[in-house]
Amino acid sequence: MLPRSPASLHLRRLRWARGFSASSSPSPSTAEGKIVASVIFERLPVVIPKINPVVYAFQEFSFRWRQQYRRKYPDDVLGKAEARGKGDYQIDYVPAPRITEADKINDRKSLQRALDNKLYLLLFGKTFGAPDGKPVWHFPEKVYENEDTLRLCAESALKSVLGGLDNTYFVGNAPMAHMVAEQTEDASVSSFKRFFFKSQVIGTTKLDIRKCEDHVWVTKDELLEYFPEHKVLFDKMIIHIR
Repeated sequence: MLPRSPASLHLRRLRWARGFSASSSPSPSTAEGKIVASVIFERLPVVIPKINPVVYAFQEFSFRWRQQYRRKYPDDVLGKAEARGKGDYQIDYVPAPRITEADKINDRKSLQRALDNKLYLLLFGKTFGAPDGKPVWHFPEKVYENEDTLRLCAESALKSVLGGLDNTYFVGNAPMAHMVAEQTEDASVSSFKRFFFKSQVIGTTKLDIRKCEDHVWVTKDELLEYFPEHKVLFDKMIIHIR
């Protein structure tokens, strides 16, 4: 066996020392500013969105085209199929209106509006990073402190607004996006990072929103009106396919 060179022994000692180093790296909250966990809390569409006229025209064309090559069954076979399943019962189905009272009066505090669209919760009040500490529109959020994960920090932020997480569902453990807020000119607010998590309303049509001066449930187009300075970011972050 060849003897080890002094260089290899020195490299081995360095690796051993690195593995058991007692020094700890500074936490992100102290080295790079605060970290904020925000929640994009959305209500999914309740009814099927209206079909685009172009899509409807294509479906009509496809149906008529298939009718040319459909198989023709004898009349006696069709008669038996139509008689099958008939009984004394009859169900009168009346579809619910797509336009609700909340839509007519533009009640943005209600979940019973824009049923064919996604809605997002916005809060009005004081939050971290607001200029001069004034109330502003923002998502449910919380400054990261000593939680084990950012996901738990986001859950805590939403729980403080709703009082619980019984009717919520967090989509994944990782944030969907993040943004960096630069330090203000007067240095009243230092730079910080904001991470966005997605959560959805589950199994309810009414939520008790607390710990804020006001709140609204808005569509994506309406949401962009509240954040004109971040319109490009939110437009890319919130992918809305109707």
